[in-house]
Amino acid sequence: MGVIETLIVTTAIAGVAGTGLGGIIGAMLQKDSNRIASILLSFAAGVMLSVVCFDLVTEAIETNIGIYFVIFSIALGVAVIYILNYIIDLKTNPEIPHIDENHPKTADDLDELIHSDHFEHHQSRQDNKVSLFIAGVIMACAIALHNIPEGMTIGASYASNDGVMGSSALVLAILIGLHNIPEGMAVSVPLISGGMGKAKAVFITAMSGVPTIIGALLGYMIGELGALGLALSLGFASGAMLYVVFGEIVPQSILMYHSKLPAFSTIFGMLVGLLIIFA
Repeated sequence: MGVIETLIVTTAIAGVAGTGLGGIIGAMLQKDSNRIASILLSFAAGVMLSVVCFDLVTEAIETNIGIYFVIFSIALGVAVIYILNYIIDLKTNPEIPHIDENHPKTADDLDELIHSDHFEHHQSRQDNKVSLFIAGVIMACAIALHNIPEGMTIGASYASNDGVMGSSALVLAILIGLHNIPEGMAVSVPLISGGMGKAKAVFITAMSGVPTIIGALLGYMIGELGALGLALSLGFASGAMLYVVFGEIVPQSILMYHSKLPAFSTIFGMLVGLLIIFA
């Protein structure tokens, strides 16, 4: 297979298959475990953090474009994902009864993070098809905001290795696949609870992983533009992932499971990441 084909297949397994597997588990159990999801998410966040900080950012610096441009690219990635998330939250949170002034300023469950609770709320009220469609689009956009930067980290890492599937890109693909399992459960459970057939719900859940492929192609193509493009791709993807890790996954993991365990799981993930990078 060529470079693009290999990249598509790799990210399809991580994004579509990972999310789809979560959808199948959700269809079988029709419930999720906050403890398992919390530990899995925090561990993946720790490994991603190591790969981003000690591999991708380092490679961005080694392009010799300049540290200020690298910092700008990272800050841009953080700002873009934060602003887009803020807009979605601003439009949807007021519609969910339990999200009020007493609610944490971040998601305390996975369904809030990807706004499947917003979709489920419209389903429970038996709203018209237009409202359900809009709620579905919003949920798809929220998922895309996580999957696109995840895919970009794979694509940028791929570009930095001259189109060769390096260890960091492969590790990221595996981690993103694991991270997508609880996310897939959070998508499929409300769809099935609302009366959708299991097969259709699993299919829709799997398709929600497609933005990972789009992000990987985007990260790779920008990275192939030269040293400036590679620094931008690596920096932007790193910044986007840093926001997802610190702004969403880590605080959400702790809120989902009130324990020190998510923190230890994140630290353990970082150590595993270091082992993968430098061993």
